[in-house]
Amino acid sequence: MNLAWVVGITATVLVLAYRFYGRRVAHWLGEDLSCPTPALMFKDDKDFVPTRPSVLFGHHFATIAGAGPILGPLMAVCYGYGPVWLWIVLGGVLFGAVHDYAALSISLRENGRSMAEIARKSLGRLGFVVFILFTIIMLVLVTAAFLNAAAASLASEYPLEKLGLLPDQTLLKTRLVDGVVMARIGGIASTSVIVITLAAPLVGFLIYKKNIDTWLAYLVTGVIAVGSVVIGFHLPVTVDPKLWMVILTAYVLAASALPVWFVLQPRDFTNVQILYGGIALLMVGLVAAGLNGERFEQPAFSLQQIREGDAMAGGIWPMLFVLIACGAISGFHALVSGGTTSKQCWLVKHARPIAFGGMLLESLLAACVMGCVVWGLSSAEYRNLVYPVVGSANPVLAFAVSCGRLFQGGLHIPVALGSVFGILMVEGFVVTTLDSAIRLNRYLFEELWAAILGDRLPKALRGNTTTAVVLNSGLAAGLMFLMCYLNAFQKIWPIFGAANQLLAALVLLVVSLWLLTRKRQAWFTFLPAVFMTLTTIGALLALFFTKYLPDRNISLVVADGLLVLLAAVMAVMALVALARRRKGTPEETAAVGGVG
Repeated sequence: MNLAWVVGITATVLVLAYRFYGRRVAHWLGEDLSCPTPALMFKDDKDFVPTRPSVLFGHHFATIAGAGPILGPLMAVCYGYGPVWLWIVLGGVLFGAVHDYAALSISLRENGRSMAEIARKSLGRLGFVVFILFTIIMLVLVTAAFLNAAAASLASEYPLEKLGLLPDQTLLKTRLVDGVVMARIGGIASTSVIVITLAAPLVGFLIYKKNIDTWLAYLVTGVIAVGSVVIGFHLPVTVDPKLWMVILTAYVLAASALPVWFVLQPRDFTNVQILYGGIALLMVGLVAAGLNGERFEQPAFSLQQIREGDAMAGGIWPMLFVLIACGAISGFHALVSGGTTSKQCWLVKHARPIAFGGMLLESLLAACVMGCVVWGLSSAEYRNLVYPVVGSANPVLAFAVSCGRLFQGGLHIPVALGSVFGILMVEGFVVTTLDSAIRLNRYLFEELWAAILGDRLPKALRGNTTTAVVLNSGLAAGLMFLMCYLNAFQKIWPIFGAANQLLAALVLLVVSLWLLTRKRQAWFTFLPAVFMTLTTIGALLALFFTKYLPDRNISLVVADGLLVLLAAVMAVMALVALARRRKGTPEETAAVGGVG
């Protein structure tokens, strides 16, 4: 099949889905454009901050996208591109976009409450505690996986010869490793991350304190993004991956405690310029390569390819649906929608383009990544970089190299430059996901202690006191570091994907209860919830008995077992609550207040 069809077919389906299905979902959710939002009602310039839709979309998209829609499809194309492409498009429209938009819409009408707090209204205190515990474990896994990927890729080196450069070139800094000249492409991304992070407070001051025009904000952040890359070519920073784990942990610990306008939002807004450029390059590169006659060598669906994927990653069901942890549906998105985005959304009318539209754009990115990797890497290169028999996986480097080859084949950009841009495209957003996820986990720990201890909770640990922020941020960052240090990326990613998709199923169950309480139809959220629940629990059980238990991997055995137990409790409680609502028993939870 011609490469150009990946962009043409995917973009057409997603645009039509936004135009028609998105409008129907808004109607089913009862969207009311006249309602004031929590950002306006509870404005405090720290967590509740009315934000321009273009800026908020950048923050939201950079946070939900991160490295997920890149690493997920990349891990899953071992089954062939047909199954991956089909799940990305259908899952993105019918599962992911509905999930994200419903989470944001309901949080807006519940005064910016998180999905855990909304679960309390439907399932009671026990359901609230179970939901929080499940989400905390999931966030520990996602941050550990991304920390592992970031640390490996920031130290990435690749043979200069494979990048199409001669030993006497001056474009990239190099070093000699076992007689092979290696290009330090990860060091360029390292410098870019450092420069963008250091510039974030200035960007935040200009946007939120000086209220500069949107076009000027784009100009300033564009200059910073480009400048960080230029500096990176001249001064690449290369340190040991283990040291990067420590540095990044210290950074996210600090960033999670600072106001969102100071680091989180401006850093996302700057990084998203690179991501927008990357998506555009991927799309144009695929179309241009297609016009040049480039085609996929393998068929879309192949039993041999599926068997090879089974050997590398496990059975196509359920593993395909959890390896693509973003790009089709992601529970983490609900945490972003209800944790930060709902507190910054200025008007209700901004919710659909930000949440529903943001998820569909992520699906487009995931499809483009799928096409890029399948065409750009040979089977041997793919296996050596993503599923190595010996050594650690480096999927970010696999994506970077495939980008370099695609950009050369379609746009005649040198492989070296294209590879650098590919790694840059991932790195900033890995860090963005890390600091957002650690902040979200801080909120969840605060809610957990309050739910368990109630009035017995010491005053120093309530709300946003300095002691509470330091303790809860430290717990979130410390657990992330420990899980990352004990496990390689290829071991963490499948269980993270299963936990992430199972969280999405639980969120859809909570949404279904919320809708039924208000006498609204809920089939469009309930059916995806049932499918994802069965699929993800199947994946967790398969991982437990075929990988973690035989390997005696204590940390992942414990995490897997807890996830299955907590999910089972949540599912039973949700089904009982659904049965009560159908019978109209007195235990039925009354409709809650809020802004809508």
